[in-house]
Amino acid sequence: MGQIKSALEIDPDLISRILIDFIRSELNRAGFSRGLVGVSGGVDSAVSCTLAARALGPENVLALSLPYRTTSEQARVHTAMVIEASGVNERTIDITSIVEPYFEIMPEMDRVRRGNVMARARMLILYDHSADFNGLVIGTGNKTEILLGYTTLYGDSACAINPIGDLYKTQIRQLAASLGIPEEIITKAPSADLWQGQTDEDELGFTYDEVDGLLALLVDGRMSPEGCVRAGYAAAFVEQVLRRIQRTQYKRVLPPIAKLSNRTVGYDFLYPRDWGT
Repeated sequence: MGQIKSALEIDPDLISRILIDFIRSELNRAGFSRGLVGVSGGVDSAVSCTLAARALGPENVLALSLPYRTTSEQARVHTAMVIEASGVNERTIDITSIVEPYFEIMPEMDRVRRGNVMARARMLILYDHSADFNGLVIGTGNKTEILLGYTTLYGDSACAINPIGDLYKTQIRQLAASLGIPEEIITKAPSADLWQGQTDEDELGFTYDEVDGLLALLVDGRMSPEGCVRAGYAAAFVEQVLRRIQRTQYKRVLPPIAKLSNRTVGYDFLYPRDWGT
């Protein structure tokens, strides 16, 4: 297991320089110099917001805080801490009055469906403000969530660029510490704060520390499931994680287009050079 742990260790200073350049260059490539981040009080959005401020300058970043009536006081406080520390522009919009009318006409909705509606309402607001602020939405989803499909399509997974999508949750924490994110944000139980008491790890059924090591073997190491078991992981756990990766593949790709012509978007028409750039 020591080898797995070392595989997840990063050089935070190098990674931060790479990601700062990534944000700046990708926005410039698209013709933009400003960005928006949905800040929730969690470590992922704290890292994205901090990186964006350093890449673009705080005056060119808008942080949107989008609480719901059940959003915890801790999340609100941590959101304010991140925004103040990064020095970015800020706007708070409570989404309660936006989503509650829909909940009232759909009383049978369970907590998961309600959470998805809230995630998509937040992204609606982010993208509306992107037009007003003349900036692109910067993502806050980490590699663990993406691989496990622990995201809402056209909700928290929606963005123009994602600087942290190739970092596992445990690596995000390492980077956050080097960026000066407060320890209380880094170490608190991860939560999308969709309902009172909700935590990511309770919903997933395992911790990020447990699954990141396995994902590093399965994905980055291309190790077989049998090899992961020999490395010390329970066969049932390996199978559980594999099933999640397989059944959520549709969340990680653009919608397939039926191919009818010589050059189809997403298949043959792929690169900037197609436009001579």
